[in-house]
Amino acid sequence: MRRDVVLAAGCVLWRRSAAGLELALVYRPKWDDWSWPKGKLKPGETTEEAARREVLEETGYECRLGEQLPSARYIDHQGRPKEVSYWVAEAADGGFEPNDEVTDLIWLKPAEADERLTHERDRSLITAALIAIADSGA
Repeated sequence: MRRDVVLAAGCVLWRRSAAGLELALVYRPKWDDWSWPKGKLKPGETTEEAARREVLEETGYECRLGEQLPSARYIDHQGRPKEVSYWVAEAADGGFEPNDEVTDLIWLKPAEADERLTHERDRSLITAALIAIADSGA
């Protein structure tokens, strides 16, 4: 029996600070993982709209979408095929407040983010994001 693919979207959220370029990771206690902000599409929502909404809901930050990054495809915790569309996105106005889904947000240098990410599939997005950021001249 064919199962429908669960569609989701998210971002590699970044900013520049006194420490240099930093990437945002969120901690989701339900899954006990550090990951990029992401979530499932709502009916009628585009992947871009979902990516912006999920970043705002999970991090408290508005964001400016940049280049689309490679999608992640995997089997989710319920055994369903899942496809997550990702963008590199610069953080804009906002600030983090813990919520039901995400209890912590950390800003890390790319090498530190690589070490902290729980899932191997998320690590490959760091290089793609850094290339996209450099190519944008940001």
